[in-house]
Amino acid sequence: MKPLICFLLLFFVSEIRSFDLVIDEIPDDLENLFDLEVDGFPSKPMTRNGRYQRSTLNDEDSGEAVAGDDKISIYSYKVQSTITSRLVNTMIQSKVENKAKHSQNLVFDVQIPKEAFIHNFTMNINGITFTSSIREKSAARQQYAQARAKGKAAGIVRSSALDMENFKAELNVPGGMKVQFEIHYQEMMRKKLGSYEFVIPLQPGRLAKHLEVDVRIIEPQGLRYVHVPNSLGDHFAGITTISKGEKKAHVSFKPTVAQQRKCPTCSATAVDGNFVVTYDVHRETKAGELEIFNGYFIHYFAPDNLDPLPKNILFVIDVSGSMWGLKMKQTVEAMKTILGDLRPDDHFSIVDFNHNVRTWRDDLVAATAPQTEDAKKYIQEIHPNGGTNINEALLRAIFILKEASSLGMLDPNSVSMIILVSDGDPTVGELKLTKIQKNVKQNIPEDVSLFSLGIGFDVDYDFLDRLAHENHGMAQRIFGNQETSSQMKKFYNQVSTPLLKKVEFNYPQGSVSDVTQNSFDNYFGGSEIVVAGKVDTNNVQHLQSVITATSSNAELVLETLADVEGLDDFLKKEPHADPKFTEKLWAYLTVNQLLAERNLAPTAALKRNITRSILQMSLDHHIVTPFTAMLIENPEGNERMLADSPQDQKKGCCPGTLGVAPNGLDKSIPPWAKPTATAQSLLRAPTLSTDPRITAVDNDPHFIIHLLKSQENICFNIDSEPGKILNLVSDPDSGVVINGQLIGAKKRENKKLSTYFGKIGFYFKNKGLKVEISTETITLKDGSYSTALSWSDTGSIIRKRLLVSVKKDSSVTIAMDTEMSFMVLLHRVWKNHPVNVDFLGIYIPPTNQFSPSAHGLIGQFMSEPEVYIYNERPGRDPEKPEATMEVKGHKLTVTSGLQKDYRTDQVFGTNVHCWFVHNSGKGFIDGHYNDYLVPHLYSFLKNP
Repeated sequence: MKPLICFLLLFFVSEIRSFDLVIDEIPDDLENLFDLEVDGFPSKPMTRNGRYQRSTLNDEDSGEAVAGDDKISIYSYKVQSTITSRLVNTMIQSKVENKAKHSQNLVFDVQIPKEAFIHNFTMNINGITFTSSIREKSAARQQYAQARAKGKAAGIVRSSALDMENFKAELNVPGGMKVQFEIHYQEMMRKKLGSYEFVIPLQPGRLAKHLEVDVRIIEPQGLRYVHVPNSLGDHFAGITTISKGEKKAHVSFKPTVAQQRKCPTCSATAVDGNFVVTYDVHRETKAGELEIFNGYFIHYFAPDNLDPLPKNILFVIDVSGSMWGLKMKQTVEAMKTILGDLRPDDHFSIVDFNHNVRTWRDDLVAATAPQTEDAKKYIQEIHPNGGTNINEALLRAIFILKEASSLGMLDPNSVSMIILVSDGDPTVGELKLTKIQKNVKQNIPEDVSLFSLGIGFDVDYDFLDRLAHENHGMAQRIFGNQETSSQMKKFYNQVSTPLLKKVEFNYPQGSVSDVTQNSFDNYFGGSEIVVAGKVDTNNVQHLQSVITATSSNAELVLETLADVEGLDDFLKKEPHADPKFTEKLWAYLTVNQLLAERNLAPTAALKRNITRSILQMSLDHHIVTPFTAMLIENPEGNERMLADSPQDQKKGCCPGTLGVAPNGLDKSIPPWAKPTATAQSLLRAPTLSTDPRITAVDNDPHFIIHLLKSQENICFNIDSEPGKILNLVSDPDSGVVINGQLIGAKKRENKKLSTYFGKIGFYFKNKGLKVEISTETITLKDGSYSTALSWSDTGSIIRKRLLVSVKKDSSVTIAMDTEMSFMVLLHRVWKNHPVNVDFLGIYIPPTNQFSPSAHGLIGQFMSEPEVYIYNERPGRDPEKPEATMEVKGHKLTVTSGLQKDYRTDQVFGTNVHCWFVHNSGKGFIDGHYNDYLVPHLYSFLKNP
C-alpha cells in the first residue's frame, strides 16, 4: 500500500504565507476573483503590461450566497468524478467569500481516499492562479531555496501522521475577498464483498449556494446495477438522480440551500457524511475481462461460483490494559460473530496476549459447533490489563501453524492465515519494530498470510502495514469507536473466503511487457485481481491470457481473449471516458507495486534501484510520491511553495470541512496557551483568580504550581548545576516523560551562577515519539525517523496525533490528542550580553489528564495535595507578608510574592501572585530535589 499524499497548506492573502511565505505584490483590486479558471476553462485576458484584466462573475457566481453568522459564504462546492473501467478521476472545487468587513481565517479541508494519488492542485486568489508541478524532491527543494535566497516569496509545507488523509488549506482572507481551490486526484476502484464502492467524503462545513456531486461511470464490461444508498440520512431521500444505460451511468446530487438546512430555520448544513455509489459489472467468463486500449492492457479477474477453500486461522488478540472498555467490548462482539461464521472444514485457535501470551488451545482444532461455542466463552471472559508483547504472540501463532503442518493436520488445498488485532506498540519483550518484523519474516512459512487490524488513533499503523505486506497479507485501521465491531467483521469477510490459491497469469511471449504482477498467493471471494502492462501493437488482435490456479477440487485452467475493436469503438464515442485510463491504471498499479517492493528490498543497492524507478514513474505520470514534491507557483514563477509528501504511512482520522479558524496561523493551539489579560497586582491576596491558571517553570528556574482545588499558586526555586537533568513529569501509566537540562549563565554574579533550562525533552512512550526543544531547534523523533523545525520558522509537525506547532522566535505548543498540551517559550537575550544566555520556559495547564501515578517536580502535583494556608502576618520585607502552610504533614513558613508569566509579554512578563516555599521547595516537594535528577533527557523517574 502506498503512503497517502497530504499537504497542510497555511496561506495568507494579504500576506500569503506557508511557514514563512510572504507574497509581496498583491493587486489592489479585491473585487473579482473567479476570473481565471483552470484545467481547460478560459483564462482571464492580460493587458500589455502583463496585469490581469478584471471580468464579471459568471452566472453561477452571481446573486447572493448564503452567509453564516461569521459572514463566510460558499458560492459553490463541487465534486466531479468520472470512473472509466475502475479508474476514478475526481475534482473537488470550492469558491468562498469573506463577506465580513474584517479579515478572517477560513479552513478548506477535504478528505482524500487513503489509496489516492494527488496529481494537481490550484488556487485562485484575486484572479491570479497558483498552479502545481511535480519535481524530484531535491530539485524542488533547490528551486525553493533559490527563491528564498533571492528574497522572493517562498514557503515550505510539510505534513505527517494526523492529516494523512486530508488536504488542508488555511487562509487569512480580507473582508470582501473571494478565493477558489481546486484539487484533483485519482484512484482505482477495488472490488470488495462482491461490488465496487465509491465513497466521496462530503463535508462542506456550511450551507453552499451551489452544492453538487456529479459522478459518471463508464464500464465497457456493462453495468449490472448502480445503487446510491441513503448514506447521508433520510434528510436527503429522493434528491439523488440516477441515469443508467447498458455500459454507462450518471449520478447527480444537487440539494438546494433549503434542502441543505438541518431544519427550515437552521443556518447549519445537514450535509455531513459520505456520499456513496455502489455498482458491479457483468462477467461473462470465469477467466475475467481483458481490455486493451492505447498500447496498454488491463486484465480483471473475479470468478465466482467456486467452493471456498478450507482455512487454518489463528486469531492473535491484544488484551493489554489499553484495550479496556469499548475497544474490548466491540472486539468480543465481533469475535463472537466471526467464530460463528467458521465453516466445519476450517481449523482455528486463539492467541491472546498482554505482557504474557496465552492460548485457548495449543493446537488447531476443527471449527465444530462445540469448539466455537467454547471459544466464544473464552473470549467473553477476557479482562484487559498489562503491557503488550506482540513479538512473542506472533511467534507463538506461527509455531502452532508450523507444528500442525509438520504433523500432517492441514488439508493440502487449505489456506493458512494469522489475523492480528492490536491497538498499541510493543511495551514488553522485543520492543524494536524492525526486529519484530525480522523475527516474523524468518519464522513464518511462505504459504501463510498475516493480516493486521490496528485499533485506535495511536496505533503504529505503519508498522502493522509493513508486517502484513511483508507476509502476503493486508492491514486496516479501525478507530476504536461504536463501529469497531462492524468494521472488524467487514475486514474479516474480505479475507475469510479463499476460493483460489497460487494464481498465475500467462501471456504469449513477446506480446506484453512491464506487467505489474503475474502471480498471486490467494484469491478471496468477492474481491478482484487486476493485472496491467504494455502490449506489442503487432499482436494486439491476438492477445490471450491463460490463468492457472488451485481450486477446492483441482487445478483450474482458464483462457480469455481480448475484444479490441469493440472496446475501441465504444470508448471513442464516449465523451466522458478517460482516453488514458489503461495507461493511468498501469502507472497506478506499478507505483504501488514498486513501493511495496522497496519496503521488502533486502539490500541497499536494490532499494536505490527501485527508488529511481518510482521517481521516474512519478515524474512521467505527474503523481506525488515520497520521492517527489509538488512545487506551487504563481504565473510568473516568482512566488513558490514547496509541498513535500509525508515520510510515513500512518492513516489519519478526521474528515475535512470548510470552517473558520480563529485569527492567527495555527487554529490548533489550545486556548490555555494563548495570552491572557495582564493580571493586576495581588500582593496581599491569599488566592489567585482563575484567569491565569497555569503550572510553569521559567527563568532561573522558578517553579509555579497552580493548585486547582484550593486556587492557590505555590512557588519554589531549584538551584542545581549546569548539565544536570531535572525530571518535571514522569507518568509511567500514560507513558509521558518531561525532563529539562540546565545550562549556566556566562559568569557568576554575587558569587552565584544562575542556571536555566537550555533543553527540554518530551517522551511519549506509547506513541514512540520524542520531542527535543533547545534554544536552536525543535526536533521530533520516531525511531529512525527525525524531522526538525528552526525557531526562525512558523509551522507545524503532526505525527501519530501529536502536534508540534512553532511560532517564529516565540513558542512551541505540543498537543497530544485532546488529553494533554504544553507550551515552551523561547527567551532570547542580546548575543553579546556579558552574563545572560538564551533559555526556555515551560507552561503546563493543570487540566492535563495525567494518571494518578504521575510524579516529578511538577507531575506529583497533578494529584493535588491538601494545602492549608493561614496566619498571614508581616514578613521581614514589609511588601512580602508571610504565612504558615500545612502540606503533606509539614508546617512551612511561606512568603507572599510575585513570579512572572511570560505568555503575554516575553520581555517583561505578567505578574502572578504566589506563596514561595524556601530551600528548593523542601517540605512541599517529596524528598530532596536531587531525587529528581535523571541520567538522560528521556529517562523516567526511578522509584518516585
